[in-house]
Amino acid sequence: MQPRSVPAGVPSFPIGLGCYPMSEHFRPIDDAVSERAIHAAHDAGVRLFDTADAYGPEHNERLLQRALRGRDAFVATKGGFVRPGGAWVCDGRPEHLRLACEGSLRRLKRERIDLYQLHAPDPTVPIEESVGALEELRGEGKIARIGLSNVSVAEIEAARKVASIASVQNELNVSLQGDLHDVVPYCERQGILYLAYSPLHEGAFRVPRVRHLASVHRVPPAAVALAWLLTLSPSILPIPGTQDPAHARENAERARWFTLTAHETRELTTR
Repeated sequence: MQPRSVPAGVPSFPIGLGCYPMSEHFRPIDDAVSERAIHAAHDAGVRLFDTADAYGPEHNERLLQRALRGRDAFVATKGGFVRPGGAWVCDGRPEHLRLACEGSLRRLKRERIDLYQLHAPDPTVPIEESVGALEELRGEGKIARIGLSNVSVAEIEAARKVASIASVQNELNVSLQGDLHDVVPYCERQGILYLAYSPLHEGAFRVPRVRHLASVHRVPPAAVALAWLLTLSPSILPIPGTQDPAHARENAERARWFTLTAHETRELTTR
């Protein structure tokens, strides 16, 4: 595992916790179990917790606030989606993002959000306008850092014309490696944190080489999938999502000590 390269003020622990699975009803939801998962991750060293106003919607931020009460934590949330009837609809208008951020502040019961991310570019709104609204909020002290999610290099570059970008959150895992060709190297060159979401996508566990290495090292496939990401670049910080306390603890503990050799990493990399 390479030493983490993170912006000032961002926790350097190898992984964070993605809280999305705790609020979406394609699986059974139990807030008490989810809170125990957050506590298990925190007790194991995790300090970065990722949420969004659209998760639930709004349920996830409230859950995270309750679970983290009295605990030191770095909270990353997102705005830019609305959920009419459960659908996911982009809304990157500056006026919406302002209201969304203020709503997140209330639900998280914080005076300032550590990292506020545009959840996805709105195809009807120039990304410079959306990010410009976040820069205004940062200037007002409501957010500390600005991040982007689900973006290309071109969109990152456009956003950087109006604001300093601390992080990019895109999907990256053994079965979906497209960002290794462009977005990850770009983030590494520019000192931008790359938050890898869905690092434990089920497709990764169907890769024969992942299963083989898990057997050789006597660890779960999840440990191999996370170790692969942590070996690729010092800018990558995976945020595996789970509502299972045991998995949250195991992911954090193994991220600290389990690693792959350079040869094993190359075997899993398709670029």
